[in-house]
Amino acid sequence: MECEGNYVKAGRRSKEEKKVFRKQLRASHTLLKHEGIRTTRQPTKSLVVANGGLGNGVSREELSAVLREMGAMENLVMPPHKPFAFVTYRCEEDATNAHTRLNGQKLLCAENSVVLYLSYVNSVTHQKAVAETLPQGLVLVEDFVSPEEEAQLLAAVDWSSAHEDVSGSAQKALKHRRVKHYGFEFRYDNNNVDKDKPLPACLPGECLPVLERCLRDGHINIMPDQLTINQYESGQGIPPHVDTHSAFEDTILSLSLGAKAVMEFRHPDGRVVAVVLPSRSLLVMKGESRYLWTHGITPRKFDLVPACESQSAALASPDVRTQSGLTLSKRGTRTSFTFRKIRHERCRCAFPSACDSQRTTSPSPASPPSLPCCRADAALLEEEYVHRVYDAIASHFSSTRHSPWPHVCQFLNLLAPGSVLADVGCGNGKYLGVNPELVAVGCDRSGALVQICADRGFHAFVSDALSVPLRTASCDACISIAVIHHFSTQERRLAAVRELVRLLKPGGQALVYVWAFEQEYNKQKSKYLKDHNRDSSPTQNSSKKTQEPHGEPDTQRHSYYPAEDKLSVHTNRTAFNSQDLLVPWHLKEGNKQDGKDSSCRLSSRTDPRPGCDSSREATHNPDSKPCSDTSGCSSAPVFHRYYHVFQQGELEQLCSQVAGVKVKSSYHDQGNWCVVLEKDPSLQMI
Repeated sequence: MECEGNYVKAGRRSKEEKKVFRKQLRASHTLLKHEGIRTTRQPTKSLVVANGGLGNGVSREELSAVLREMGAMENLVMPPHKPFAFVTYRCEEDATNAHTRLNGQKLLCAENSVVLYLSYVNSVTHQKAVAETLPQGLVLVEDFVSPEEEAQLLAAVDWSSAHEDVSGSAQKALKHRRVKHYGFEFRYDNNNVDKDKPLPACLPGECLPVLERCLRDGHINIMPDQLTINQYESGQGIPPHVDTHSAFEDTILSLSLGAKAVMEFRHPDGRVVAVVLPSRSLLVMKGESRYLWTHGITPRKFDLVPACESQSAALASPDVRTQSGLTLSKRGTRTSFTFRKIRHERCRCAFPSACDSQRTTSPSPASPPSLPCCRADAALLEEEYVHRVYDAIASHFSSTRHSPWPHVCQFLNLLAPGSVLADVGCGNGKYLGVNPELVAVGCDRSGALVQICADRGFHAFVSDALSVPLRTASCDACISIAVIHHFSTQERRLAAVRELVRLLKPGGQALVYVWAFEQEYNKQKSKYLKDHNRDSSPTQNSSKKTQEPHGEPDTQRHSYYPAEDKLSVHTNRTAFNSQDLLVPWHLKEGNKQDGKDSSCRLSSRTDPRPGCDSSREATHNPDSKPCSDTSGCSSAPVFHRYYHVFQQGELEQLCSQVAGVKVKSSYHDQGNWCVVLEKDPSLQMI
């Protein structure tokens, strides 16, 4: 790290000084408008450092080094995911020195360079980091093996024979990382093991001292007989998942060697705990943490980690707005040794909703959920009937998504070369490569779909559409294709539009697609209805209510619902009878993902006519066709996804509630309502 060039001196050209001042002033206006941070011209002990935040790739160590050269620092606060930081010096003189000498200077970081702009602030308010409680049954033991043992374990892996122990279909799915199995092969194509086909190679002898120590320390009570070794390069990860209940016994051990990484644990109720896995640490998953919480590693090159040495505590909640003590950690090569014990009897865990063994013996369908009555209920509904479903069906879903829609392509191709595009809810990334002259980045709530994007060479990351970790006003354009209709309340749908607008630069545009209630518009049936092999009828839907006429939505009433506010299960390829419903997805036999989020499934008996629809937002994919052979569909897993289908005018009305943006155009496109939004060009740009 270094500052490039000499510090600003009195002898510099006034023209250059004026240029720096103008940019500093603009940065101050931006901080006030978008972050509520008020700067002052009067010198104080505290400064806000624009462009010097974790959100634009500056680590605590890099920024701290240059700030310390200016004087004695009292505190440095770097809010998570924000492009600015706060520094407080012990005296006003040191702060003035930093303000004078660092303004307009370039900071060379590990991966990029940024120009710093400093302004005085009267005070710095931030919330201290609060450590999250680890999931029940999760234990992290630091320095479990010595550096010498680490070297021996890594040397014991023969990567030259790794492909021989992995089936062809599984290897195709693992092209993003290296894997080696001992004892039994873990089949990534069905998330299980063939217990009747043990591998020739038993667990390496170098692992025996480690496992004996686990026995002595009480982490396990029986020796594992299966080992999976994964090697991750910088930028690689693994989608969120729960290890299949029927395949393995309770305790799972994961030994991290080489570089550290951050593993995210997610509860079905939406809670997220990020745990730093230091080198040579042992992660023990038992009980709830093993059976109920998903765990995964987001593909990225930098992790947000505590700056302190002790890292066994979970990271702070992502809701914390500002906090000190975080920095960026560049990922290196990490090798994980995951030890399991093969299960030979049916799982009888205390979590039947997530257990493939217990669901197999209890085929009775779950009752359809009710409409959410509060924010917490909405998050739970979406977690179970949206997020977990797409993680489970990701591979099959992606196989049906390969042809971009013409109107979306037209929007993307009209953008100026070099424009920054954010695809919020990018799925498998089919729109990220439409216009190669754009700087395109995607995000999706499904880690499994993001991994598919990464495998295809696209830039994408895991993120909720309500809180995208991109800088405010950083994008020339955004697209949200078939995403907002998955939010289960008006409040959350509005928040999703606001987040898109936040990302746009002044004058930037956003294209939004949602599924339409009106699948027949201007006397033309949508492709969704045309693809049905028989005439659709309101009586085919599980809802008993009659279909309302098309037209402008009544803003004084809510969407109409089935009796007792229970969500109806839609019959695929038929007209909609309610705005809030569950849409079935029939997973093909070759795409089963046993043990993964199957609590999202309802028996096909709940669907009066279970077709073989392979559509996320069926109108959104012209390549989706109903299966012509329905004879085998009854045995295929059925997943149900929540949708709120929009009535005519509803999307425009929703967008009109967001300040600083106007609806530039709107149209109906094959069963979707679509709008193009434009952010007010007069707004101050970041």
